[in-house]
Amino acid sequence: MNFYIVDVFAVGKYTGNQLAVFTGDGVGQLSDTDMQRIAKEMNYSETTFITSTEMRDGGYDVRIFTPEQELPFAGHPTLGTAYVLQQEIIQKLVERIILNLKIGQIPVTLDYSGESVEWLWMRQKTPTFGQGFSADKIAPVLNLEVEEIDSRFPIEEVSTGVPFIIVPLNNLASVKKIKVNKDKYFELVSNTQAKAILVFCPETYYPENNLNVRMFADAMGVPEDPATGSANGCLAGYLVEYAYFGSGPIDLRVEQGYEIGRPSLLLLKAQKGQAGIEVNVGGKSIIIAKGEFV
Repeated sequence: MNFYIVDVFAVGKYTGNQLAVFTGDGVGQLSDTDMQRIAKEMNYSETTFITSTEMRDGGYDVRIFTPEQELPFAGHPTLGTAYVLQQEIIQKLVERIILNLKIGQIPVTLDYSGESVEWLWMRQKTPTFGQGFSADKIAPVLNLEVEEIDSRFPIEEVSTGVPFIIVPLNNLASVKKIKVNKDKYFELVSNTQAKAILVFCPETYYPENNLNVRMFADAMGVPEDPATGSANGCLAGYLVEYAYFGSGPIDLRVEQGYEIGRPSLLLLKAQKGQAGIEVNVGGKSIIIAKGEFV
């Protein structure tokens, strides 16, 4: 088997969220236990396995594992795996690659600058909205005061395949000071579909960006993620649903990972369509290492 280490949603080399991608004839022979063991050994937030390089129903079969569990869908593994497919397996300037994931088929489109991939975009499932929460329930989990949560907008579970609790904050100072209370966090997620919390605010480190984001998911083995495509897809649906930037479509730059030294950039586009809110999440990918796994 071959493996690739990819920086996804990167603003430069060794930024963004790192991913291990496995491919080769041996991948299709791995058991679930083998994949789980390898994901634990790689110890990234997610590891993906391209189980066949032959297309099925127009897409490539891919499985996603964290060190703790298999996921039906995740954002940066989808984009990073599509990038490896284009660069190392297809080796052509294709405009679209479909990944067959547990959740279903997820299309990825590729924008080029000359011969190089500039941006990758994934179309996520239509967002669904779930349980709501009071500020006084969430604030102690994050070690915040109730007043630091933006009361103009709800705290709510949103899912495009994996659910997240979306929490609007007033400013960057509140985002930066968060320290998750592990006991209160696990008490919260024991009674929720979502096992991860995304917080955001409109104040940013860099003026060209529109939002600053942090994401916490201890129950999924990720104390804090430097860049989260699935969570930001949920956020995009939330922003449109509640007209955070006013009515109409959004086209945003989101910074994440600055507080943990892995600066990342995610692009969000979303609008209301006839079938619900249409969400697209984009970013860059860079292969930083490759090797053989024996």
